[in-house]
Amino acid sequence: MTIMRHELRQNRTAFLVWTASIACLMAVCVFLFPEMKSEMGAVGNLFASMGSFTAAFGMDRLNFGTLIGFYAIECGNVIGLGGAFFASLMGCSILCKEEKDRTAEFLFTHPISRRRVLTEKLAAVAAQILAMNVIVLALSLLSIAAIGEEIPWGEILRMHLAFLLLQAELAAVCFGISAFLRRGAAGVGLGLTALLYFLNLIANMARSARFLKYITPFGYCDAADIVADGRLNAGMLAVGLLFAAAGIAAAYGWYCRKDIS
Repeated sequence: MTIMRHELRQNRTAFLVWTASIACLMAVCVFLFPEMKSEMGAVGNLFASMGSFTAAFGMDRLNFGTLIGFYAIECGNVIGLGGAFFASLMGCSILCKEEKDRTAEFLFTHPISRRRVLTEKLAAVAAQILAMNVIVLALSLLSIAAIGEEIPWGEILRMHLAFLLLQAELAAVCFGISAFLRRGAAGVGLGLTALLYFLNLIANMARSARFLKYITPFGYCDAADIVADGRLNAGMLAVGLLFAAAGIAAAYGWYCRKDIS
């Protein structure tokens, strides 16, 4: 597991910065809830009259004056977008950086197969995503307990599971993309994530575009749907897992036989 440990050490600064930023923003949102709770009724009525904008973020199906409604909208966007950007950056950079930084000639002169390199790099990405989610979830639960609110365990755990799966899918797809690139791919990962996020907003606003939810991983981690239905959408999740499997298969299929510059 030498390569995996090396990747974890090399990316620890980025991991710590992203994790601390997301976790702190989540905690700040939770601590703001008691101060805003008395005003949430009026805010909820205001949002309810904003038409497509309300539907885009699921605010027409959630009670903004309850902890879970506030958490789903505010904290959901923080971990949803922040975690997605982090996962896509990790996935996109993990392979192509060997050619970009000209370290491939050192790495592949060792008696180690490309398949093992891919496996350990993928494991490093998975470990960072899992660790980030565990830390964020733990701090979020502590923050809710600190403000004296009862923790809605079912809804919170389902939402965070959905966000973890979202990040895993994006990381896997970007891992596949990284195998085809020779230069820095940060822009590709961020651009793909932003595109998929806006596709979900479009799907929420227009019934004729609901099929887009099967294309974007943000479709199955829509907090309003999870809270209202009490479960994750199995169909959307299955499509997402297929995309993730295709990304990983593409990485192994291409990188194991490509010419490394």
